[in-house]
Amino acid sequence: MEQEPADVAVIGAGIVGLGIAWTLLRSGRRVTLIDPAPAQGATFAAAGMLAPVSEYHYQEEDLLALTLESAALWEDFAAPFGPSNGHRTTPTLVVGFDAADRAALADLQAAQQAHGLEVQAVSLREARRMEPLLSPQLSGAFLTPGDHQVDPRILHAAMLEAFRRDGGTVLTERAEALRWEADDDGGSTAGRVTGVLLASGRVVTADEVVVANGLASPELRELPEGLDLPLRPVHGDILRLRVPERLRPFLSATVRGSVRGLPVYLVPREDGTVVIGATQREDGQAGVSAGGVHQLLRDAQQLVPAVAELELEEITARARPGTPDNAPLLGRVAAAGGGEVAGLVIATGFFRHGVLLTPVAARAVLDLLDGHDDGRWAAFRPDRFSPGLLKENTVEAHA
Repeated sequence: MEQEPADVAVIGAGIVGLGIAWTLLRSGRRVTLIDPAPAQGATFAAAGMLAPVSEYHYQEEDLLALTLESAALWEDFAAPFGPSNGHRTTPTLVVGFDAADRAALADLQAAQQAHGLEVQAVSLREARRMEPLLSPQLSGAFLTPGDHQVDPRILHAAMLEAFRRDGGTVLTERAEALRWEADDDGGSTAGRVTGVLLASGRVVTADEVVVANGLASPELRELPEGLDLPLRPVHGDILRLRVPERLRPFLSATVRGSVRGLPVYLVPREDGTVVIGATQREDGQAGVSAGGVHQLLRDAQQLVPAVAELELEEITARARPGTPDNAPLLGRVAAAGGGEVAGLVIATGFFRHGVLLTPVAARAVLDLLDGHDDGRWAAFRPDRFSPGLLKENTVEAHA
C-alpha cells in the first residue's frame, strides 16, 4: 500500500482547513492538505463578513470573545498574501426598513453596548451622506466601524498558491477513513490516529490528523468510538451582481439591514460586484431557492433601490455545517477508555462564522499540536454531544 508521510494531514481545504494547514506549515511542519474540490463548498458562497459586532446573537457570549479576537487577527493573517488579498477594512452600516426594524436594532444595540461593543446610532442624513444610494425611506441606521470584510475566493486562491509554493502538499482526493496504529492488526479504532486512508487506496501517514471537512466530517470512517458529530446542513442562497460604470462606486461600506424582520446584506467588492445574501434554509434543498432569490432581491431593493439596475451575474446555494448549539466543534476528543485520542484534532461545524473564525481556529490548532491549551475552546469541545465519552472521562477525572 503506497504511503505518503507528513507531520500533519489536514482533511478539508475550505477556508478553515486551508487556514489551519497554512499556519501549521509556517510553524515548520510538513503538511498535507486533502480535499477533492478545494473551496467549492461553503467557502465558495461565503460573503466573507468579518462582523463580530453586527453578527452578535443573544446568549452567544462564549463565542463572542473568540469572534472579537479573530477579527483583530485578520489583518496580520491576510498580510502575507499581498495587497490584493481580498481583505478590506471598510466599516459596516446596519439599517432598519420600518419602525419595528429600527426598534429591534436599537434593542440589539443596547445588548451590544452592554458587552462593550462599538456600535453608534447615526442619523439617516449621516447614513445617506456615507452611502448616497440608500433609500430615503429607511427608519434608522447604526454604524459598526470595526466590522470589516474579506473576499474568501480571492484570499483562498492566494493562500492555496502560497501553501504549494512554500512546500505544502495538496492531494485532490477524497479522504475515506482515519488510520490507527492498530489498523494493521484488525482495524480497531484504538490507540493513536496515524494517518488517513484515501479513496485511491493510498495512505497519508501523519503524526497528527486534523478533520476540517465540514459537513463531510461525520462520513469519515473509523472516527473514534462513541464520537457523535451532529452536523446539519443549513443552506443559503447568495447573489452576485455587477455594478454598471455609471453607478460606481455603488457602496463603500457593507450594508446589513432588517426588512420587516428579515435580514439582508449587501457586500461591495473591489471588482465592481456586490454580494447579496442572508437566507437560511433547513429544507434539504441543495439547489437555489426561487423564493430565496426573490426575497433577497426584494429586500435589498428596499434598502438600496438602485439594486434593480444591476446585472445579475451569479446565483449560488451552498450548505454550511451547523451544530445543535450553532457553535463550532474544535479540539481533541475524549477516548472511550479515558484520556484523549492521540494524533487527532476536530475542527468543523463553524456554521456562519467559518471565515471570521479562521485565524483564531488556526492558532488554536497550532497550540494544541504544540501541547498548549489555554482552555478558551473548552465550551466547544467536539465531543460535547457524545454523552458516553464525556461521562466516562468525568468518572475517571473524579476517581
